Amino acid sequence: MKLGILSDSHGRHERTHKAVQLLLSKGANQLAHCGDIETEQVIDQLVGIQAHVVFGNCDPDWRVLSRYALGLGVLVQHPLARFECGGRTFAMTHGHDSDCVTAALNEGVDFLLHGHTHVCRDERHGATRIINPGALHRASEFTVALLDTETDQLQFLVVA
Repeated sequence: MKLGILSDSHGRHERTHKAVQLLLSKGANQLAHCGDIETEQVIDQLVGIQAHVVFGNCDPDWRVLSRYALGLGVLVQHPLARFECGGRTFAMTHGHDSDCVTAALNEGVDFLLHGHTHVCRDERHGATRIINPGALHRASEFTVALLDTETDQLQFLVVA
């Protein structure tokens, strides 16, 4: 299984579309969006593949966006998502709430996904691998990440 990870779209639905198409072209079977979505048009880009979302500090209307996403079949768990992909356990939060990060790390999941900082991250905290895909707005390079859950290979991809 390959999981496409993206974050911090900040309403940039055209760039999010390019990011999703890039991830799909590289074999993503599922998507995870780590928040700061801001608009329904960004959510529209996640339809058609199993997608998980949380919302961020720039999503003040997250309840409205959540209803919209759920109506389209996008999986919403806010503020801390938990799911499995390829037999591996995941927690996902935006990253601005340290209590969510701590809770996920205390659960001992295989992977913790987050955004918020707009900076790529790949490091370990005990048994948990922490991944931030970077951002699709307000970054020197717009990036996403592709994780192969079978080989544990992670690629950061630049969205042109």
